[in-house]
Amino acid sequence: MRLRLSRRFATRATASTAHTSSGSHGLALARNEVVARYGEDPLRSEVERLRWRDHFALNEYVLDIPGLHPEHDGLRVAQLSDIHVGQATSDVRIRRAVAAVNASAPDLIFLTGDYVTHSPKPLPRVREVLSGLAGPVFVVLGNHDHWVNAPYIREGFERLGYTVLQNEHRVVHVRGAPATVLGIDDGRTGRDDVEATFRGAPTTGTRLVLAHTPPTVEKLPPYAGLVQFSGHTHGGQFVVRGLTEKLFRRAGQPYIRGHYAVRGNQLYVNQGLGFGFGGPYLRRGTEPEVAFFTLRAAPALQPVA
Repeated sequence: MRLRLSRRFATRATASTAHTSSGSHGLALARNEVVARYGEDPLRSEVERLRWRDHFALNEYVLDIPGLHPEHDGLRVAQLSDIHVGQATSDVRIRRAVAAVNASAPDLIFLTGDYVTHSPKPLPRVREVLSGLAGPVFVVLGNHDHWVNAPYIREGFERLGYTVLQNEHRVVHVRGAPATVLGIDDGRTGRDDVEATFRGAPTTGTRLVLAHTPPTVEKLPPYAGLVQFSGHTHGGQFVVRGLTEKLFRRAGQPYIRGHYAVRGNQLYVNQGLGFGFGGPYLRRGTEPEVAFFTLRAAPALQPVA
């Protein structure tokens, strides 16, 4: 069980400090510096570079998954998390991220919560800036969404044709085989119900879990070949070595960014697209991220005696 860095999307990339955790490999992160990466840029000229506040990393990984359906060896997944539409995140960055996802043509697209922050004012813009994702899109909600207006956000995504999962699962046929997407509601606000999410779901094959808060992984069935995609932490937001991890552990958030092996399953914690540079919230030691994953079949794991 491991996460392998496959390649990086970057021009004149600046690598940040590699992050490692128990059961994971180092993740080299790169900055997306050129706006016209995928053809003609409708917003700016080809040679003009993004302002610092519009930067984000495009990171590509390989996930080895026990029990993956053979037809899904090579399946591609894209993940966006913690968008925080409003003054914390520029619209240019969000639309650029949507374009980057579509250019990669993933088989599945996951949105893992926190589309707003505290104010309801940006609510109408959520559907606008996150529209146009091409492919099956699955959505879970985060704590900020529940604090602001979760029903409004759910309705907006459903109007776009995206599937919102609140302690629900869906079976989607992709590349000729079924994949089960299990969406657990937000744990920070106490709305997570793992039992309800898994009730009636397939117990074998490709099973991918979405949950905004990383510690939800500890509630999953152990050694089940599951992968959970989460966000919430913004990669630590303002990283001071030693101190940030200590504070997050005290807050019940031991999983900050990157890949973890937990009770025989896997967890990936996205650094989030929002709360980036140039806004009211400082970032240090972590970059806004769009994550891409190629799934590979791996031998089934056995519990350690």
